[in-house]
Amino acid sequence: MSNLLLSGPKNPIKIQDTTLRDGHQSLLATRVRSEDLLPIAARMDEMGFWAMEVWGGATFDVAHRFLDEDPFERLRALKKAIKRTPLSMLLRGQNLVGYRNYADDVVRLFVDKSCEAGIDVFRVFDALNDFRNLETCVERIKANGKHFQGAVCYSLTEASMGGDVFNLEYYLAKAKELIAMGADSLCVKDMAGIIAPYDAALLIQELKKTVSIPIHLHTHYTSGMASMAYLKAIEAGVDIIDTCLAPFALRTSQPAIEPLIATLRRTPRDPEMDINALLEMGEHLESIAPKYKEYQATNRLSVIDTAVLVHQIPGGMISNLVSQLKEAKALHRLPEVYAEIPVTRRELGTPPLVTPTSQIIGVQSVLNVLLGKYKTVTNQVKDLVFGLYGKTPASIDPEVQKKVLKGYKRGQTPITGRAADHLEPELEDARKKVGDLTRDDYDLLIYVLFPTTGEQFLRKKHGREAA
Repeated sequence: MSNLLLSGPKNPIKIQDTTLRDGHQSLLATRVRSEDLLPIAARMDEMGFWAMEVWGGATFDVAHRFLDEDPFERLRALKKAIKRTPLSMLLRGQNLVGYRNYADDVVRLFVDKSCEAGIDVFRVFDALNDFRNLETCVERIKANGKHFQGAVCYSLTEASMGGDVFNLEYYLAKAKELIAMGADSLCVKDMAGIIAPYDAALLIQELKKTVSIPIHLHTHYTSGMASMAYLKAIEAGVDIIDTCLAPFALRTSQPAIEPLIATLRRTPRDPEMDINALLEMGEHLESIAPKYKEYQATNRLSVIDTAVLVHQIPGGMISNLVSQLKEAKALHRLPEVYAEIPVTRRELGTPPLVTPTSQIIGVQSVLNVLLGKYKTVTNQVKDLVFGLYGKTPASIDPEVQKKVLKGYKRGQTPITGRAADHLEPELEDARKKVGDLTRDDYDLLIYVLFPTTGEQFLRKKHGREAA
């Protein structure tokens, strides 16, 4: 397969830059301010990226909660600076950019306003790979004439792709589902950075035989395999990859673009980008980095998390587990929690470990270790078992289902339909509650998605703070 990279027709790899979103979300808790991103935005616009990911994920939450920035204003400012390159966002399907499923009226308004503010490409995923949770988003993305990138969450239950759940056939079937929904491109979204290089090659090779739309691979450097996985995927014919500028790369972020540019030079897949210009922009990031030093992970010498090669638990999930155990003065029981996670995950239908399911599985695993199996059950686990997050990839253990749903307010028989069909419209009630604090639909969305912190932000924004 390696000969494909060194000879053959010219087919430059396309690159989406993640510096302005996933890069600093992964390494600096999304704390980088707009004033530090805007100075290089116009320069990055000249590089020839396929798209630039600038929004979604945690940016909406962190901007209003910690930075006192209006998330929509950030998007508009970046759109003004970036005139040629499409702007991309990460959208969690019916979860949008929050932590629960929102009603369809909220989803429609959010997508419409995101398009209006400047988003061109929507990477839409669902934590359970239940694509019914994408339907309302997709309808509005298409109605606005924007690019719908359907994403399938990459997960494992074994050391490599295979087993009863997350095998090659599973991913090919999911790809076909997204094609049927009208996806303009397909993303394999490896949020934990666990795709092995030869698995990446095999998956891309088989996807290329199955779908005709562009295939995009997204991964994180967490395990240390990401650059190797990209190289094998490029050899196998992947169309697009995600990278970011070196200062915001590696560790739990994406691979750095600069070494990949150098690696592909003079091959048919050479994107022919100006590496000197990339280095200059990296210098800007180095210059602003000291401001954000407190958010850098300095607890480990290693740049990679070698343990993820064994336990496959995403970095953000581990930090939540550690925090929970510290609070309970039980950090010494972390090895027991690591052992419990795959058991709890299997009992709850083997969901991929991505927001919000990673937190749901993690918290319940800690409770199972500290208090006994399902003696205490979180509301989120009850909702998951009832079907309010969608259909899990595998069946939920019937005995666990009985325990979890005993006395549950919605009943003991799980729903099987589209989860959002069971949610009442939210916007009108929200408008009444918030009154004249919101000036437009953008303000309303900030309040609906994050009622407590959103209201606090809007009071500051409009000079309505309590005396």
